[in-house]
Amino acid sequence: MQQELIDRDRKVNWHPYTQMKTASHIPIVRGEGSYIYDADGKRYIDAVSSWWVTLHGHAHPYIAAKVSEQLQTLEQVIFAGFTHPNAIELSERLLTLLPDNQEKVFYTDNGSTAIEVALKMCLQFHYNRGEKKNKILAFRNGYHGDTFGAMSVSGRGLWTNPFGEQLFEVLFIDVPTKENLKEIKSYIDLHAREAACFVYEPLVQGAGGMLMHEAEALSELMQFCKSKEILLIQDEIFVGFGRTGKLFAVDHLSEIPDIMCFSKGLTGGTLPLGITTCTEEIYNAFYSDDKTKALFHGHSFTASPLACAAALASLDLLLLKDTQRNIERIVKQHKEFGEVLKKHPKVKEVRQAGTIFAMEWRINEETSYFSDMHEILYPYFLQRGILMRPLGNIIYLVPPYCTTKEDLEEIYHVILEALDIL
Repeated sequence: MQQELIDRDRKVNWHPYTQMKTASHIPIVRGEGSYIYDADGKRYIDAVSSWWVTLHGHAHPYIAAKVSEQLQTLEQVIFAGFTHPNAIELSERLLTLLPDNQEKVFYTDNGSTAIEVALKMCLQFHYNRGEKKNKILAFRNGYHGDTFGAMSVSGRGLWTNPFGEQLFEVLFIDVPTKENLKEIKSYIDLHAREAACFVYEPLVQGAGGMLMHEAEALSELMQFCKSKEILLIQDEIFVGFGRTGKLFAVDHLSEIPDIMCFSKGLTGGTLPLGITTCTEEIYNAFYSDDKTKALFHGHSFTASPLACAAALASLDLLLLKDTQRNIERIVKQHKEFGEVLKKHPKVKEVRQAGTIFAMEWRINEETSYFSDMHEILYPYFLQRGILMRPLGNIIYLVPPYCTTKEDLEEIYHVILEALDIL
């Protein structure tokens, strides 16, 4: 059955971030908790939450029951001209967990589109008010998605080169440190009159290599941008819903953004959904008798009743004391393992932000997403029943919160084994 599915898949499917000529794909037929099972029955520990989305484990019965119940009540309704109870309740509940300035929710269907909406909100905010502010600030090495707007404000590299001439101009800055803040502020000051917004991943640049920066320096940079009337777009798509050890990355900061973007763990990994929240001030710039000032953006499955049901169920689970205790345990286990790794000669650096853990494997060349180490490490872990997706020579862990102490210890053991053998 395994080989049959592989052959059928190869004939018809084109997979993401994959050179199809050299790739093969394992057919997964079942998931349960922190495990996935292939067609031959082999079990894998999902150490990356299936691309960072699965908060509470696979096929969670509570989320499944809520989605099933919704499926028999209302599966879909157009969100232009109509609304439904799940979208209302999800917005109400989410806003109570966010900073007080977040007042309105705009629904999309994934992280890239949540970012697209945020960028359009900022640019049209100034346009509607007759202001010529149309440049965007972003961090180098960032990642915000693969649609053209999201790609434009992400780090440029080999994967964006084919589209370089179509990407719009962005003012790129380094992530802030105590040492470079003054220089960054000076650069921003030069462009403040034309800068509409600043979009950033708070604390952790995920796809960029699990690069991390300090909350204090980021807060100071955010405060400076606000003083220059530059709107702040906080991309919580990866780091939201407990990943950093707190409910949201914003909970680590002393400054608050104008706009926030969410996806990935929003539904517990069950269904696609994106959310962009904003302040009343931004919303009011579109609130007018003039129809041309409306935000003209939408998707067929905007605010899907099924996805909203999954998100509500995921929130229920996230706020349970048991879940919060599991998050605390994972944070503690990662920290203890990090201390062990720091002593290993093949480890260049260890980084951690809550349940997000990264280790940089020391190699002869510069650290890179395209490092050949991926071709060695990825199959090594799979053979030992662990799903990890190294970013070149960077090994990282983003486990579901239901991952047991014993499974984490098994993952740590295999990493240490790899360091000694490879």
